[in-house]
Amino acid sequence: MFEEVATMETNTTDISEQEPEVTPLAQFGGWFTTVHGYSSLIVCAFGITTNFINITVLARKDMRNPTNAMLTWLAVSDILTMIPYVPFVIHFYCAFSPYEVSAEKYSYSWAIYMLFLINFAATTHTISIWLGVALAVFRYVQLRSTTKGTLARRRQYSVILKIIAMIYVASALVLIPNYLTNELEEYPMNNETLYVMKDLKLATNETKPIVLANVITYAVVAKLIPCALMTIFGGSLLISLNLKGRKRRRRLSTTTNNFRRESRQAKTTRMLLVVIILFLFTELPQGLLIVLSTAVPGFYQGVYAPLGDLMDIIALTNNAINFVLYCVMSTQFRTKFLQMYFNKGATFKDVERTNLTTSFNKTTMTSS
Repeated sequence: MFEEVATMETNTTDISEQEPEVTPLAQFGGWFTTVHGYSSLIVCAFGITTNFINITVLARKDMRNPTNAMLTWLAVSDILTMIPYVPFVIHFYCAFSPYEVSAEKYSYSWAIYMLFLINFAATTHTISIWLGVALAVFRYVQLRSTTKGTLARRRQYSVILKIIAMIYVASALVLIPNYLTNELEEYPMNNETLYVMKDLKLATNETKPIVLANVITYAVVAKLIPCALMTIFGGSLLISLNLKGRKRRRRLSTTTNNFRRESRQAKTTRMLLVVIILFLFTELPQGLLIVLSTAVPGFYQGVYAPLGDLMDIIALTNNAINFVLYCVMSTQFRTKFLQMYFNKGATFKDVERTNLTTSFNKTTMTSS
């Protein structure tokens, strides 16, 4: 109950509905809901900790560059996504059974918090995915640019900071209509009052045009368009990486400095490609499922809702996994992390020199 509630009613709406037909997908969703609470807490604890580490490492003065600036603010948005989710999952999944229906569980204060989380999570996820787009576009432009030097890098850094600020502000502004769509409603039960999210009644004759427009806009602007752009520029990056790799292997006369720069660029590009692929794996299916939920009667309850908790944990894992990716694929990040947190003495230049010698020898042997 994390990503889907950004545009649609939560599972609490099922209180007022008849028991749905038990399908294999519904059975899977019911089982996964029972393990979702504690598993998502583990992922959030890991993700909050590692994203804090990402920020402290990437924001160092000697690590500042346009790419790291975007990765830093991506870590900020990931932390902002996970921190509010922790009290929510503790209350609705751990302190109470996921299937328990009571006035204490669905109190007014917790309903307000749920409404806040719906809108806030939609915003932070939109920020994250558009930062992913910015990463893909910037890397593509950077590889094709012939402008080099310290002054050019400073200008790039200044421009990137403005783009990051614009993404944060624009994501909140664009989703204002979506915020207004989500509402609470009272549900009387056993002489008590429960507060749940109002059913948007998607793909029915009762769907309000403004609600339908807001949901589709969210799916297109926050899911489908960013995924399309990342696919285009990510594919271009992959083609560019392969072409440059072939040219580098053919050049026996490559200087050490050029080889160092090209090798570092290739590693960074590969790492960013993995980040982009993870975004596509997480966000594209959700965007398609949201659109189908607005068009196909019964699709939300029959398909989307049973997969809700699974999509939650996938999104949370995507928020938490970048630290592992950076450590595995970036020598510079790994070295800085070890220096800062484990007081290891090796410098990045020492490690890079060793890797450079090995890579250069391998390239020469391959070219020969």
